[in-house]
Amino acid sequence: MASAPAGTARSGGVTAMLSILLIVYIFNFIDRQIVNILAEPIALELHLSDTQIGLMTGIAFALFYTVLGLPIARYADRPSTSRPRLISAALAIWSMMTALSGLAQNFAHLLLARIGVGVGEAGCTPAAHSLISDSVPKEKRASALAFYALGIPIGTVLGMMIGGVLADTIGWRHAFMIVGLPGVLLAGVVLIMLKDPRRTGALPSALTAPKQLGNSETLKAIFGSRALMLVMAAGSAAAFLGYGKVTWATIFFQRTHGLTPGETGFYFGLVNGIAGILGTIIGGRIADRFGKTDRRHVLTAPAIGMVIAAPTAFLGYWVADWRLALFVLFVPTLLNSLYYGPTYSCVQGLVKPEARAMAAAVLLFFQNLIGLGLGPLLFGILSDAIKPSFGENSVQWVLYIASFMSLIPAFFFWRASLRLNDELDKQ
Repeated sequence: MASAPAGTARSGGVTAMLSILLIVYIFNFIDRQIVNILAEPIALELHLSDTQIGLMTGIAFALFYTVLGLPIARYADRPSTSRPRLISAALAIWSMMTALSGLAQNFAHLLLARIGVGVGEAGCTPAAHSLISDSVPKEKRASALAFYALGIPIGTVLGMMIGGVLADTIGWRHAFMIVGLPGVLLAGVVLIMLKDPRRTGALPSALTAPKQLGNSETLKAIFGSRALMLVMAAGSAAAFLGYGKVTWATIFFQRTHGLTPGETGFYFGLVNGIAGILGTIIGGRIADRFGKTDRRHVLTAPAIGMVIAAPTAFLGYWVADWRLALFVLFVPTLLNSLYYGPTYSCVQGLVKPEARAMAAAVLLFFQNLIGLGLGPLLFGILSDAIKPSFGENSVQWVLYIASFMSLIPAFFFWRASLRLNDELDKQ
């Protein structure tokens, strides 16, 4: 955390802010992703189908997360709004709903609890992206947002490892409670420690007195950028594959390779987490370094990485030994993680500062509705559909197909990169 990018005289304060937001985002993804490692024991106890697993892990969360994210982001863009207070309240809500998931007695109860988690988490990332972008210079933005995005792989691996161990030892119900309740305490820390530069006078001079854009101006700023539309298409396709694959790869290692939830959480979670962390850091640094001279190169690494990842991921799901599978899957996981920092940086750099939270919310709307909402669900539906032919190996065949679908976001990243010299950071 000490290496968090700052680049201004306020570097100490910026580093502290980034570190706190990173911890919040780690909790965000622990609470969001722990359900993946717990899905199989939950399904066995509550007698759920693969389609219901997809509903529980995906659309139940994503639908409310995405829909509520837009008005909350609009509220975050108001000059009078305290973004730290908003983030603190959101953290308290989703943490309590995660703990309540452990009390579910049937599918409907669990679905409602996951909806509650989505409602809470809707208030976090758009406000955090806006806060970060107001606090760091644009030439360091990709690295700063990539640093924040480390919460995705770190939170995912911790959710898998902690959830897996707890599921094997004390059961999935207690696992939800143990990981959820500490977030309520963290919400108090956030409320005390985080400060909004709008209120402290620490904004750059160009942003000292921001005026909230009207609804039509905000929509024009977002949807009027061709590059931004392509970036959102790429990010949504990448999220569809990322969320879908991590959910069903977790189940794949249990069904096909016979690992327990604890073993899967530890081994797959560790490999997935380390690869994701490295990919996120490398992607942000490549974007900042090579994007200085040619803005197209902000998105070059994600485009090339996802092309290389396609055949490598297929090989990882094909090999018979689970240890070799994990070794091989490290590479595509790293390559597929290169896009976080560059994507979020582009979204912040392609709109006016007054529309940044809303732009982040629109990206998250598509990423989570298409990615988190439909990825696990459609993969589950496909698994149920082909199960009569492939039996317990149906998940493996779904992952074969998903491997080569990474060529789709690669294409959109390449197309978006061609427009960055004309549009990025021109606001």
